[in-house]
Amino acid sequence: MADEERYVRPPSAESEGLVPGRGRLRGRRVLVVGGGQRIVDVETDPVGNGRAMSLLFAREGAHVAVADRDEASAAETVRLIEAEGGQAFAISADISHESDVAEMVASAVRGLGGLDGLALNVGIGLGGLGLAGVKASEWDTVLGVNLRGPMLCCREALPVMEPGGSVVFISSIAGLIAGSRLPAYDASKAALGGLMRHVALEGARKGVRANIVAPGLVDTPLGRAATQGRPSRGRSPTPFGRQATGWEVAYAALFFIGDESVYVTAQTLAVDSGLTGIS
Repeated sequence: MADEERYVRPPSAESEGLVPGRGRLRGRRVLVVGGGQRIVDVETDPVGNGRAMSLLFAREGAHVAVADRDEASAAETVRLIEAEGGQAFAISADISHESDVAEMVASAVRGLGGLDGLALNVGIGLGGLGLAGVKASEWDTVLGVNLRGPMLCCREALPVMEPGGSVVFISSIAGLIAGSRLPAYDASKAALGGLMRHVALEGARKGVRANIVAPGLVDTPLGRAATQGRPSRGRSPTPFGRQATGWEVAYAALFFIGDESVYVTAQTLAVDSGLTGIS
């Protein structure tokens, strides 16, 4: 199909974050790890996945703990939530540090008065393209953040999470298909599936669910930074003719955090316009 004939799926009001909350998380207490966002161009940056999730959960009635290694960015997310009348507070934490994770979860439980939901929106990509570009130190750093970090978060959160709670991992279709050309990133995201299933197994003892949202190409500040480093990413065709928005990823996470998915656990949902299924 010629470019001028390619169908472009118009964004909905939800896609643009314009829909008011419907009370789906009223009374819930949710920790969003990675709830700030990177700045590429402050004038034009779209919303990132973590900030969109934090805002959406708060709109739906949740009290949100926004954790990020960038304290100022977490605080800005909190400011935006409070400007809409929501409840939130910021926590500074770097999940590559074990002590930070323990204190982060403890701070969230203290501030929220308990914990019903955990959203893990973390991920870095380092190194040159292909195996030849991999340095062992960079491999270790990527897996330390992308895999070890979420494991530590779940290790600390699962014992204190309320029965019937939910854990949502934000992964990537790079964990399902090859394509990023960053071996450490791909491997860490694929391994996240194994961790998620183990958390679902242990969590089932008290009804805690665990699932993955795997975004495809998303127009976020981090996505734009990735495109600057690898321009071909921005030219990658998608079945719906455009990249996803952070809000579209956030709504998938909302499904898993809320009761609409009460009988769903140990599953992966690709938010990719069909890239992993029909492309």
